Amino acid sequence: MISTRTALASGNKFTANLLKGAYTSSAPSRLMFFGRRTMATDSGKFSRGKPHVNIGTIGHVDHGKTTLTAAITKIMSSEGGGTFMDYNQIDKAPEEKARGITISTAHVEYETANRHYAHVDCPGHADYIKNMITGAAQMDGAIILVSATDGQMPQTREHLLLARQVGVQSLVVFVNKVDQVDDPEMLELVEMEMRDLLSEYGYDGENTPIIKGSALAALEGRDAEIGEDRVRELMDAVDAHIPTPVRDLDKPFLMPIEDVFSISGRGTVATGRVERGVIHKSNEVEIVGMGPTIKTTLTGIEMFRKELDRGEA
Repeated sequence: MISTRTALASGNKFTANLLKGAYTSSAPSRLMFFGRRTMATDSGKFSRGKPHVNIGTIGHVDHGKTTLTAAITKIMSSEGGGTFMDYNQIDKAPEEKARGITISTAHVEYETANRHYAHVDCPGHADYIKNMITGAAQMDGAIILVSATDGQMPQTREHLLLARQVGVQSLVVFVNKVDQVDDPEMLELVEMEMRDLLSEYGYDGENTPIIKGSALAALEGRDAEIGEDRVRELMDAVDAHIPTPVRDLDKPFLMPIEDVFSISGRGTVATGRVERGVIHKSNEVEIVGMGPTIKTTLTGIEMFRKELDRGEA
């Protein structure tokens, strides 16, 4: 955990913008944040012209979470709202490609006309539920997918429960793979079951938007009525139904660390999201955890490879 105060214990609740920081423990120690707000190759200046919201895709394995994520980036990028990330760019680890499933969380970004989104694509397989919790804990709201051919499944229910437990208050439902179902009554049954399930786990089942479409059709650019048009309808629903969170900017800076890895020429990098406060270049911070507290100085801030003048909740 990176903080401007030492009297703060480590925690797992993430509620603000995604950042990642690099630090060295040698004296004088330094800290640099690198971010994931854009996947563009060339680093540029990040614009804060729109409200920022953290969302993600959750649901049962093979119900189309990564396909929908790729489809959203494709359609939003066509309007200048981000960079298209293909399925294979999101699930890019060798084991993910070999098994055809998401294992680790993946982060992408895009924009609608009203907002900037950081999107976490979560794994649906039961073996990787810990990774799903890590992803869901970063979200202000979520898109839960359910296959029209299967209806609700074990991880559909488990992900709803976990999302509620980590504080995700608002959801939008996407009923996927409607092109594989010929019976309209089956789609109505899936919607009815999802509304009942949402109510069971404390969500507003009656008023939660439920969009029916095909993420694969949208990604492949076919059947616009169930593909691209439905993805646009989905993002309109996300804009309208998931509220813009109130950021806690007045309290001391605090960023729980999500992950740690090394970047050549940069040193050890810690990833996470700012929970509260604001931080600027050259500010002193402390890395607080189970061991000794490390004091460092911030030397740079980026999000999604775009430079920021400050990091904030």
